[in-house]
Amino acid sequence: MSARVVAVTVAPVKGLRALAREEVELGARGVRENRRFFLLDADDRMVNGKRFGALQAVLAEYADAERTLSLRFPDGAEVSARVEPGRRLVARFFSSTIAAIEVLGPWSDALSQHIGAPLRLVESLSDWGAVDRGREGAVSLISSASIERLAQAAQAAQPIDARRLRMLFEIDGTAAHEEDRWLGRPLRIGAALVTLRGHVGRCVVTKRDPESGVSDLDTLNALASYRGEAATTEPLACGVYGTVLQAGTVRIGDAVELI
Repeated sequence: MSARVVAVTVAPVKGLRALAREEVELGARGVRENRRFFLLDADDRMVNGKRFGALQAVLAEYADAERTLSLRFPDGAEVSARVEPGRRLVARFFSSTIAAIEVLGPWSDALSQHIGAPLRLVESLSDWGAVDRGREGAVSLISSASIERLAQAAQAAQPIDARRLRMLFEIDGTAAHEEDRWLGRPLRIGAALVTLRGHVGRCVVTKRDPESGVSDLDTLNALASYRGEAATTEPLACGVYGTVLQAGTVRIGDAVELI
């Protein structure tokens, strides 16, 4: 196998637009800025692009050293401030719960106005941020060939933007879904070492354009057409997730090697 990293993508606020990076520091608990924050509704339930697609039209930039967060909206409006902690709470996070702290500042009101529903911005108090699978999902990756295969099945008019899949790393140099077979094996990616734990099952978020949040591609029926019977840990899987064994920097162009 001769594979390399071709894209690195993070989302400082879960559900908002995925952002390209040239490099990230992959720590034992994942990437610090990735899913550092998330959103709650009035019932303390986590909400994301599955429920409010228009969230993906908002760009979030977070500087952890300065503790500053900026949001830029489609109309050009921007809100930026230093993150200040509010009250602690326990949020409903999928079928589980997660400890969080309310973030004081202009972001909740601005996002609520954008969506047309009350939302609150909170910061995860978990060591692994607000990634979907906690520690088990501190790292995620997908191959370019898998994305191309999905595009073929969906009869997409143009190549699928990898940000639609919202994975930490995109790699090239493998066959389609070759990463399915890497579970349980150590994988060197850049200066980091990871082990993959499972397959990423897909939801309606992948049907949405990664910039507008508008549903425009039937990815789920496409996956069902050729992956419905695949022996994967989650249904309609496309990509894999895992844990970090050894921290290190990962850059675009870095080699990816099975150990």
